[in-house]
Amino acid sequence: MIQPVEAVLSNRILMTGAVAWVISQVLKILIHTIIHRKLVWERLVGDGGMPSSHSATVTSVAVATGILQGWNSAIFAVAAIMAIVVMHDAMGVRRETGKQAVAINDILEHILMDDAVDLTPEKALKEFVGHSPLQVAAGFVLGLVVALVMNL
Repeated sequence: MIQPVEAVLSNRILMTGAVAWVISQVLKILIHTIIHRKLVWERLVGDGGMPSSHSATVTSVAVATGILQGWNSAIFAVAAIMAIVVMHDAMGVRRETGKQAVAINDILEHILMDDAVDLTPEKALKEFVGHSPLQVAAGFVLGLVVALVMNL
């Protein structure tokens, strides 16, 4: 009888998604550090940034599912539709939420500056929540490459 941990670790689709996520998160912190010349460890697990780890993960899962289960399988159809929804959401609602957070944080800083009270990081709204189309496209390409390398 196969043990649960062994079963999870031998699930190629799941492992493909996990590898794509790890690679994208490592790239995200490296790219952020190069661009901003500052190491921010939160980028390793945080949302937003280049490339989109959400896009890389769902793309790799969908492509691995197509390769391993068949391009005409019901499970591939579900994985592909979920990937499209996740990527669309990352560029849409989540990106707009990040823009709104920037504006609200600016307003709060202006208001609180008059009261000599600082807007602490704990009180500020999270600004890195969505992705630009380029970040989503980069995540898509990364997920595609990871799925092909791991499953062909």
